Amino acid sequence: MSTPTPPAETVTALARRYRLELDMGTTPGTPSWVLVPGVTEFTPKVEPTQQEVTTYDAEGWSEQAVTMLAWSIETTLAHRAHPVTGKFNAAQEALRKASRSFGAKSYVSVRYYDRNGADDAQQGLALVTWEPDGGGPDEVDTIKVTLTGSGPLAEITNPAAGGGTFAAKGGDS
Repeated sequence: MSTPTPPAETVTALARRYRLELDMGTTPGTPSWVLVPGVTEFTPKVEPTQQEVTTYDAEGWSEQAVTMLAWSIETTLAHRAHPVTGKFNAAQEALRKASRSFGAKSYVSVRYYDRNGADDAQQGLALVTWEPDGGGPDEVDTIKVTLTGSGPLAEITNPAAGGGTFAAKGGDS
């Protein structure tokens, strides 16, 4: 009996590997990707809708089929402002304004990817929910932002791909 070969993948990925960007372009078809700064938590989700499709042929076992997918991103942002002017970050402001809009202005184009270049990058159109966390006088201003997908979440080529190996980047950037 032979011993199974252990996997070569022994380094645990860090949650902070994700980078979130917003298309701030004004010309259709010409995106201008801008970093959404201050991410302190990031949770991308794809949730399936499952329907029962059991037939007599299943001999008493339940069968399911995925009939729809829904995607979202839940993130918490440290609210960023310019140190001299006090003006809030443009990308964060675009998210806030979209959350208070109707029609086409309520949608944002976002992408997220592994900043180390791994094959993990997605892009889609989303609606925005902007919820300030509030807090006491000793707390920082944080915002809970939920991006709810409208349409497909497309896999894209990672913009950070080709920038070197995981080890060369220190593995935790």
